[in-house]
Amino acid sequence: MAWEVTRTVRVRLDVPDDRKSDLHATNSKFQYCANRTVDWAWRYPDEDCVTSKSEAEAAIYDELRHETDGLHANLVQKAIKRATDDISNCVDRLAEGENTSKPHYDTFSIVYDKRAATYYRDKVSLATVNGRVECEYDLPENPEGTPHGEYLLNDDYDFSTSTVHYDSEADEFYLHAAMERELDVASPEKAEDSSVLGVDCNVDDHIAVTSTGEFVGNADDLNHKRREFENRRGSLQQTGTRSAHLTYQRIGDRFGRWSEDYLHRCSKQLVAEAKRHGCTHIAFEDLEQIRERISDGKKFQQWAFRALQEQVAYKAEEHGIVVETVEPSYTSQQCSKCGCTLDENRDGQRFACLDCSYSVNADYNAAKNVARKLAVKLQRGQKSPAGGVFCQYALKSGIMTVNATDVASDTPVSAERESTDKPTPLGVGS
Repeated sequence: MAWEVTRTVRVRLDVPDDRKSDLHATNSKFQYCANRTVDWAWRYPDEDCVTSKSEAEAAIYDELRHETDGLHANLVQKAIKRATDDISNCVDRLAEGENTSKPHYDTFSIVYDKRAATYYRDKVSLATVNGRVECEYDLPENPEGTPHGEYLLNDDYDFSTSTVHYDSEADEFYLHAAMERELDVASPEKAEDSSVLGVDCNVDDHIAVTSTGEFVGNADDLNHKRREFENRRGSLQQTGTRSAHLTYQRIGDRFGRWSEDYLHRCSKQLVAEAKRHGCTHIAFEDLEQIRERISDGKKFQQWAFRALQEQVAYKAEEHGIVVETVEPSYTSQQCSKCGCTLDENRDGQRFACLDCSYSVNADYNAAKNVARKLAVKLQRGQKSPAGGVFCQYALKSGIMTVNATDVASDTPVSAERESTDKPTPLGVGS
């Protein structure tokens, strides 16, 4: 099975001083096209917004070409697409009852594909309103082990549609190069070839716990850092000076980088755990459905959950591991051993089933339930005769298999058979 992997590499561009103004002029016209498209396509609340790129192009492409004389035709098309894609996202949020507003573009960001840019391993040629400008990459002296070496300079990866950005403080241009490659990975064509790692994300204690008993990250530490930042931000906002505002921006950027890196390390650990157990799938709870469990005062946790899932999906992709979500009801209350769903089963971080007396860490119990939900979902999707194959999910003490003849019952014990043909991982008891 061919598996497409995309990686984005940020590389500084060495733009000749006498051509920087050409890039700025190109960006101005690019953003003009995007904003003009929004003005035409945004119809809310009186009528439906236009989200079709082809419909927008048919209506205003010729006008935009005339109004932005000198701008490459492909850049006009890319500006229209950016606007209609963003409006489509806004429409989706409105449909979910979320607040949103009409998109507006006022920053430096130009989308280039291979018709408006020619990509090389050491430089790029960009179309501007004043002809093409050739920019060399500012690469590290030793790129081995860096994203530049792993993706940008790797002939296994090809350039795809990328973006050019500008850092006004440093007066530097950057290419966010999208690098793509196809991997040949084994396809789990039968249910017995599918193995699931379940992951339970948490607001407190550990950031994530797996169905194999791996405890990942420290949510309390992440929350503590966030509270320190918010307290500092509040103090600076009360000061109200420009110096305080600049300081607030700096510490905000610093906290953002720290938290992104922290979640990066957590996601790397989760993918490594899936690989160690030979899992083909990683299961999370559906974020859209757990919002009611997280109060408005904990929006940061929602961001952290989403960022962690996105980073896991990003890293798992390169190894042919599929990341999917499951409906989260009863994952915290249900006993992963007997299926009892009494609310009283969980007391803080301890789960003690009142029916079968099974006692274990509550998050580990939830992770096993998450894993089983996806295993059952995969099993139900098989076309094999009932009882012919099994789906598996990884545990600390081995694996559990879900029999196709019993998935309708949705009861753990009757639907599973346990084997121990895998090494026992580190963690708590199963």
